[in-house]
Amino acid sequence: MSPQNASLGKVIDPFRFAAEARTQSGEVEVAKLPRLKDSLADVNAVLSWRLEGWLESSMLSGREEPRLKLLIDGALSLRCQRCLNGIDWQLAIATVLQPVRAGQQIPDEELEDDEVDAIEVEEGLDVMALLEEEILLALPLAPRHEKCDSPLGRNGAGEESPFAALASLRGSNRAD
Repeated sequence: MSPQNASLGKVIDPFRFAAEARTQSGEVEVAKLPRLKDSLADVNAVLSWRLEGWLESSMLSGREEPRLKLLIDGALSLRCQRCLNGIDWQLAIATVLQPVRAGQQIPDEELEDDEVDAIEVEEGLDVMALLEEEILLALPLAPRHEKCDSPLGRNGAGEESPFAALASLRGSNRAD
């Protein structure tokens, strides 16, 4: 997780969290997630989340491997890339993560498993930074309404494109 988010929330030891089969849940105000705010038209939303830990037997290593399941639900108001107005977008994330100690090798077979994402953890895992990261990964790249008006010009009326005059010249000066 990025250092700028280190103060967002509680830092847990994900290996101990999984070994003790712990669960945490709560709600987070979107306004408290600084990197997410830039993608939104309205930051007055609250998301609910749940983090569950457990150990799972690995067929490859024969050991118990830690797993974290992260669930995030709520509604966001994304900023349309065409008109810059809000788009109501339902968020429903359910992801399984495998914490891996920094520098530990991840077997190729586990990297190919699409159901589990490995995350490298150095000292601890900031739960709020993890939430924000997973939400950012789930957002559409360029959210936009199916049908929306383009933004109006500076004077409030639709302005003609500066290239419209060039398009008319292109058709009249042909030497066919």
